[in-house]
Amino acid sequence: MNRKLLALFALAVLLISAVSAQDKPISPATTLPKHPRILLLNGEETALKQAIAADKAWSSLHQVILTECDNLLRVAPVERIQIGRRLLDKSREALRRLFFLSYAWRMTRQPTYLLRAEKELLAISAFSDWNPTHFLDVAEMTMAAAIGYDWLHNDLSAASRTAIKEAILKKGIEPSLDPQYNAFLKTSNNWNQVCNAGMTYGAMAIYEDQPELARKVINRAIETVVLSMGDYAPDGAYPEGYSYWGYGTSFNVMLISALEKAFGQDYGLSQQPGFLKTAGYLMNMTGPSGKPFNYSDAGTGGSLQPAMFWFASKVKDPSLLWVERSRLLNNGAQKAVDDRLLPAAMLWSRGIAMSRITEPKSRVWVGHGKSPVALMRSSWTDPNAIFVGLKAGTPSASHAHMDVGSFVLEADGVRWAMDFGMQDYNSLETKGVKLWESGQNSQRWQVYRYANFVHNTLTVNNELQKVGGKAPITSSSANPTFTSATTNLTELYKGLLAKADRGIAIVSQDHVVVRDEMEAGSNEATVRWSLLTVADVNITGKNRAELTKNGKKLILQVQEPAEVSLKTGSTEPPHDYDAPNPGTTLVSFEVTMPANTKQSLTVLLIPEKAAAKAMQPVAPLSSWPR
Repeated sequence: MNRKLLALFALAVLLISAVSAQDKPISPATTLPKHPRILLLNGEETALKQAIAADKAWSSLHQVILTECDNLLRVAPVERIQIGRRLLDKSREALRRLFFLSYAWRMTRQPTYLLRAEKELLAISAFSDWNPTHFLDVAEMTMAAAIGYDWLHNDLSAASRTAIKEAILKKGIEPSLDPQYNAFLKTSNNWNQVCNAGMTYGAMAIYEDQPELARKVINRAIETVVLSMGDYAPDGAYPEGYSYWGYGTSFNVMLISALEKAFGQDYGLSQQPGFLKTAGYLMNMTGPSGKPFNYSDAGTGGSLQPAMFWFASKVKDPSLLWVERSRLLNNGAQKAVDDRLLPAAMLWSRGIAMSRITEPKSRVWVGHGKSPVALMRSSWTDPNAIFVGLKAGTPSASHAHMDVGSFVLEADGVRWAMDFGMQDYNSLETKGVKLWESGQNSQRWQVYRYANFVHNTLTVNNELQKVGGKAPITSSSANPTFTSATTNLTELYKGLLAKADRGIAIVSQDHVVVRDEMEAGSNEATVRWSLLTVADVNITGKNRAELTKNGKKLILQVQEPAEVSLKTGSTEPPHDYDAPNPGTTLVSFEVTMPANTKQSLTVLLIPEKAAAKAMQPVAPLSSWPR
């Protein structure tokens, strides 16, 4: 090839590369605002201060953040102390401190906050590494450093800026380019969301120093985060449950919000199927008591969710903040002080007045996808309302338990039917439990809290549910006299039952029905029905029990078949690695189905105020409204 042809070939390559670069969302022609450029631009503090002054709730939350920053002035910076394979708690604390302190500096210009934040930034920048073998640790630490670096940039010393941006590059972004650390790019769980958000923040922070690398990292995030966002389709149900919604979705929103602020658009991310609907999922997951439906790897407590303010603003629906409003007006601001993303609530709320947050219109929410759920209640305003959550789906979903068909129930302010939720991972990992293997015979299902035996579902022949089984929500109704949902559980009991369907309904807004319809296969099947509770349980008849808690009472009555023997069982776990479960009881009964027969189980759960009412026979599931 002669020199002329070589030159033409080289020019063609350059042109193709240029076109390819232009095809990327962030191209060499893309510009960013000057620092600060992440989430809150220079000068936007003024409008935020006005919003705070206009509403007592926001003024209170603002003051909570400042008071916590005052407390941090007396605390030593985070140290690099690893627990097991994780540095994550230190990364999270660094993010909390730096987001809080940077917010306080920008809102007050008090030098003590600036100096304390700079001290924290230099401390984490001096760590030997940010633990790339567990990349969530790197992601959150990078976000912490990026927010601090960007928000304080113009007031940091030159030496501090150099040290911090070098740490963001070498300990944050560069490890994400290494295939041994960046498996998150190919996953659809919360790792993808959290790690892409953290890397994007790092890239935005040092954009002017590393423009080509920064564009690569941000484009990579835009292109790959859609893998995890695909799990919101079609309705917004988050497959990993309440707690991981608060993790994965919140960081997904942090990513989108940063893109919107810096580039004026989110490159279509917020329009991914089901994503904007997921706020409805989260709102409906909380019962009147303030406790969430904590299926799978979730904790038992609820908390203020800053991301909800972004969603409410984005879709222009203040009613999505009904639960957040309740938390803010009931000392939720003080309780939220441990939330590392709390300042984001101030940014995303746009100062919405509490009086504008109205009661949601619908009392029923149903979501499909990997982990379908049905969430029902008799009222949004009555603290004694009935609340029921029904979980379908599959044990093979990320962070799932064998809880398919399980439910929670609240009435009169008491969580009568409960879920243990997760066990601390480190407590299991340090005992050698292979927690993250999820095959049918894996050790994960030997963990007491994770198997179906202690969930409010069915157990057949004392065997585990089938990991590969999937249960859809097959019907639902918002009829106020018979609010209901049904699910087909057949795949979960493959080889044990020929068919299994479950329906749960709030009847006449005063009691709950749980109905199971089953068919045995070619072998006899013994089916156990279970309910886990924190209440005191008194068996008052073969098919009747009284549950009491906090001076309130719930009647559990087996309507069909009437000839059963209710019993209570211990929840003491069998292994030394299992967490204790004090103050809980398992109520159950069993029926034995001969081969090739059908059997229905109908259980009434009746709050005391409806106990004197004559209960009508419950119709077959095929007759339930749809």
